[in-house]
Order: sequence, then structure tokens, then C-alpha cells
Amino acid sequence: RYDPIANNIFIMACTLDRSDPLGGLPPKHCLNGGYTPVFTDRLQLEEALLFSKTTLEENLKANVNLVRVSAPLFVTRASGFNDNLNGTERPATFEPRDFPGVHLEVPFSLAKWKRWALHYYKVEAGKGIVTDFRGLRCDDDVDYTHSLYVDQFDWEKRIEAADRNIEYLKATVLAIYKALYDTEQAVCKKYGIEAYLPEELTFATSDDMIKEHPHATPKQRENILCEKHQAVFFIGIGGMKEDGSLRHDGRAPDYDDWITERPDGGHGLNGDLLIWNPILKQSFEISSMGIRVNPEVLLKQLDLCGVPERKDFVWHKMLLDGTLPQTIGGGIGQSRTCQYLLRAAHIGEVQHGWYNPAEVEILKKDGINLLGLGEFDADPSAKSA
Repeated sequence: RYDPIANNIFIMACTLDRSDPLGGLPPKHCLNGGYTPVFTDRLQLEEALLFSKTTLEENLKANVNLVRVSAPLFVTRASGFNDNLNGTERPATFEPRDFPGVHLEVPFSLAKWKRWALHYYKVEAGKGIVTDFRGLRCDDDVDYTHSLYVDQFDWEKRIEAADRNIEYLKATVLAIYKALYDTEQAVCKKYGIEAYLPEELTFATSDDMIKEHPHATPKQRENILCEKHQAVFFIGIGGMKEDGSLRHDGRAPDYDDWITERPDGGHGLNGDLLIWNPILKQSFEISSMGIRVNPEVLLKQLDLCGVPERKDFVWHKMLLDGTLPQTIGGGIGQSRTCQYLLRAAHIGEVQHGWYNPAEVEILKKDGINLLGLGEFDADPSAKSA
């Protein structure tokens, strides 16, 4: 992935081989009869999707002390409320008919909006919010685990300044993992599926894994960890190594804290929740989360990424002047989680999305049907008139 700010090419923790015109297909062992969907009845699948999502949401609210709130489908560009992800993606943007020059963006996530929402709803420390977020990511990979359409449980919790430490992060991660573990147990019991998640979650750091496997790619390091431990929280996402290359995947400068030094000598108070996917036989990211930037860290990370001008956005000013509270937060992919829970080889089996039409036809012939796609001889969703 190319970063125009750093004028560099980063090796990300991704699976899509863009040089392959059919690179979005599931692994070869899932094709040619190597995979059989658990659900063949579409209505039963929809019931299982709803059960999986509602069970996970209820477990999250109970374990992390969250309250469900409504969320926006678009925000103004000038507000700076949109999440910048890795800092290079294009947002889906439009102008209201009667207000030319006003640019509205469909958020990538609600990482910034949620922090403002804690202020707006006057949420006290120790309590948080969760939203049923729906968004678009025009520049995301389109493959068997990624979609242009994003649905996730975006959550944020207010904390005290003293909670900005690795112990608080780990305690929160364990509460979230317990919600996922209990959800898998409930889904597997209801639908007769074998459960795989271990009761115990393993913590690892990108700094240590780079030392242990210096020549491995980010995705290879994740696979090594997950195949061994089955469920891992990988600490320290974003930032650079001493040679100027990306440490492990990318993060925007204005939500997660990826520079604060930890007691173990590593940097970053964030991470990814990864599990071993028994169908795909590879690591599988369920969630990204972290303790958010405080004013000092925000300014440092903006400078490191070469975008100090962002401090003049409305959201950034509110953080810098102390209006916005200290928080921890993250997103848990709904379709991604359902793909794992319901043992699907392709995310399109559990989500109405858009995928390479050539791949859709190959999958259909192999008995892997993506929701709503491949139902016409000339698929009207493939090309515009």
C-alpha cells in the first residue's frame, strides 16, 4: 500500500494479491469441493446472523458496561469527525442538492465521532456507548474477508487519565474476548457447530514478534501467532521501525495511541484481536481497539505523519482544549465475526456486498453462494449502463 505522505510503500497485514485477477477468492483448499457451507437455507442463515449479532451485542454491553446509541450515516468533511484509518483511503463523498460546496462523507468508522458522543451524552467515567455502525470503504480490499460495505459494533468508553496504561487495555480486551467466547458457545450450541475458541486469550507484541521473526511479513507473523495460540491480542499497531518501514500495519494519527512507551519497552497502547480461522486456516482479525490519544500524543502523532494542519479541525480543537474526554474504544466487525461464527469461507456469504463478478461465478459453480449476487445471467450490479 502506497502512502503519499511518507512517499513510501508499506507491507500491510493483508491477504489480497492484487497481481492476481482472481486474488479475492478464498484459499485453494476451500474450492473445488473442499468446503461445504453450514447453512443452505437462506432464511435459516438470516436467523443465525441475527442471533449471532444480537447475542454478541448483549454480551458486549454487559461485559464492558456499554449503552446502545444511534449513530450518523454521514458527517461533514470540515468537522474532521471521519476516521482516517491508515490515512490514505478515499471516503465516499457527496454534496446535498441545495447546498453546493458542502461536502458530506460516509464515515469509515466512528472512532472520532464516538469520543465526541461520550461528551455529548455526558457519559461518566467507567461507562461507554456502542453503535450499530454502517459505512463504506471505497479503497478497501474486495476479497473473501473484506468488503466495501462495513458493519461493525463501534464502541467507546470513558476513562480517567490514570487508566491510560497497558493493564487497563488488557483488562478491557479480556472483557471483549469473553463476550466473543460466550457468543460462539451460544451459536454453536444452537446450530450444532463445533466451537474452536480457547477460554484463555494470549497477549503478544509486534515489537517482540519483529525481533523473533525479522524477515516475516506482518501477515506471516499473525499466522505464526494464531496457529500456535488460536486467539491472540496483538499489541502495538501503527508507527515505524528504526529503518523507517511500517512496524505492523497502519493507523491514523488521531485516534489510537501508538507511540506511548510501555513497561516492556515497546510502544503503543492499542492492538488487534486475532483468532485462528479453522475454515480458512489463517489468522483472522475480529477487532481493532486501543486507548485513544490525549492532547500531547495527538500533536506528536500528527507531526510524525506530516499532517499538523489537522489540529485546526473542529474535532481536534475539542480534544486539544480538553472538551473531549479520555477514552478507550474500538470496532468489532459484525460480518467478519459472523463469517467466523457461522463457518463461512467468504464474507459475501453473510453480507449483501459487491465482489468481483468473475469470482462470484466461480464460487457459485462451486456451491458457494454470495448473498444476492450471481442470480442473473448478466449481473446488473457488475457494470453501470
